[in-house]
Amino acid sequence: MKHGKKYIESAKLVDKTKLYENDEAIDLCVKTATAKFDETVEVHVKLGVDSRHADQQVRGAIVLPNGTGKTVKILAICKGDNVNLAESSGADFVGSDEYIAKIQNDGWMDFDVLITTPDMMPLVGRLGKVLGPRGLMPNPKAGTVTTDIARAIKDAKAGKIEYRLDKTNIIHCPIGKVSFGKEKLIENFNALLGAIVKAKPAAAKGQYIRSCAISTTMGPGIRLNPNKVGM
Repeated sequence: MKHGKKYIESAKLVDKTKLYENDEAIDLCVKTATAKFDETVEVHVKLGVDSRHADQQVRGAIVLPNGTGKTVKILAICKGDNVNLAESSGADFVGSDEYIAKIQNDGWMDFDVLITTPDMMPLVGRLGKVLGPRGLMPNPKAGTVTTDIARAIKDAKAGKIEYRLDKTNIIHCPIGKVSFGKEKLIENFNALLGAIVKAKPAAAKGQYIRSCAISTTMGPGIRLNPNKVGM
């Protein structure tokens, strides 16, 4: 893979043979950001579990202390009194059958989070093949299927993120923008890793956090000491 001059210069700042301490890695990550836009800082954590087994799944959600820095578009699929609650809580789109048809028939996807109530899941479930691959399918563990739709919308707007394993047993999550600065990014990082450690399945054996890396959108990866990231 060919990299540009800015990436090559940033990569020179990173010692590929070193496992960095949390604070040092995040500070270095901010320094490697050279893009003209406000880059997202991303965390990648490989766990010692097997996602093929139901009792070794790691999935959940957390509201980051300093948010994500991203403006989130929310679709709330609900009926009755929940419609007014969703609208007053800041949902960008609120409705039921019309939005389900719009997604199913027109391929409409102009939203980042879909929040719904349990009574609507029989209808929303029909969209599984469309929403699932995009990571948009609502789920109780992520707090996007809930009876308290107002709180779910406010949390999503405040910077709630979902973490879950991919097929290679890695969790990929944003923890904010470069413009946040070192201190706010460290707070968000610690909150995320704390949640992942707390979600350790009882069936997990051996070393739980196998490896961890952090990078900006356009920057080089920085490896952290896996024995200390969750402390």
